[in-house]
Amino acid sequence: MQFRLVECISHHFDGESILDAGDYGVNQKTGRPQHTVKAEKVLAEFFHSEDACLVRGSGTGAIRSLLMSVANPTQEILLHKAPIYPTTAVTIRAMGLKPVFIDLNHPQEINKAEVARVDLGIIQHARQQLEDRYSLGEAIAFLKEINPALFLITDENYLVCKVEQIGVELRADASAFSAFKLFGPEGIGVVLSSHKVIQAIRKDLYSGGSQIQGVEALDTLRSMTLAPVAFAIQKEIVDETVKYINENKISGIKNAFVANAQSRVILVEFEDPIAKKVLKNAVKLGAAPHPVGSESRYEIAPMFYRVSGTFLLENPSLADFMIRINPMRSGSDLIVSILTKSIEQAG
Repeated sequence: MQFRLVECISHHFDGESILDAGDYGVNQKTGRPQHTVKAEKVLAEFFHSEDACLVRGSGTGAIRSLLMSVANPTQEILLHKAPIYPTTAVTIRAMGLKPVFIDLNHPQEINKAEVARVDLGIIQHARQQLEDRYSLGEAIAFLKEINPALFLITDENYLVCKVEQIGVELRADASAFSAFKLFGPEGIGVVLSSHKVIQAIRKDLYSGGSQIQGVEALDTLRSMTLAPVAFAIQKEIVDETVKYINENKISGIKNAFVANAQSRVILVEFEDPIAKKVLKNAVKLGAAPHPVGSESRYEIAPMFYRVSGTFLLENPSLADFMIRINPMRSGSDLIVSILTKSIEQAG
């Protein structure tokens, strides 16, 4: 994946221009910085999309810009039956969109008449709750078979460069995600869709203050080339750590799991309600206490954190008995050392 991204970059940047700092301002020919134009062409090619645009507001801004361009106020929107991701919920509320919930885990129970009448939908690629097990590709195919006219958006936050294909590569009409979660600069989001949809977003964001400058666009590409290999190593560390914990029966731990809880992480379940004490102790031993952008360029130390907010909405008791650990750039030895000492100190 890293090699293919660099190949795509070479199709749009020559050897000199990829070493440029990038340009600023609303170019009269393109309506945006020239290096931004090239970077967007790279992203469209890499993700096999008709077009792409960079926007402000990270993943939230990408989804918001997309919905603003394709949805009408008070329109119905199809959603998986789970807690809505909080920042997406803000956009849905602000636009007055009316959620229609379906359970993608049980497609045989979905009301096909509901799907057939709704024109817009969002599927979150990352898991929203512990029991989620739907396949994105199968879900898209199922919904499109019922309603070919359904404009289907996929929220790809947390999974880009970790899966072989994202939504637009699986017949979704658009995908959106944060470049900040791919080591990119703060506040940059990516939208992938048709020329028509992307042009509508560009029209909405024509002003100079809304533009992604060429410097930021180049930084986004350079940073993204580091993500695939870093995430592959991170995946190996998750598997290795879970195996070690379960095989060595660490005192105080009931079980450890690999979970696609937004990011691919380690879930540690304790025998006693010591989760909050463990988290407090882990910080003193070098663990990061909270995310910055969830796998951003600033996140190096392993993150010891509560289980995700959407999980807690479903089961509040998890706050006392379970934590999630994201290795970030650390190894298994450090994670196990911090975890073991934190449990000892909690006792």
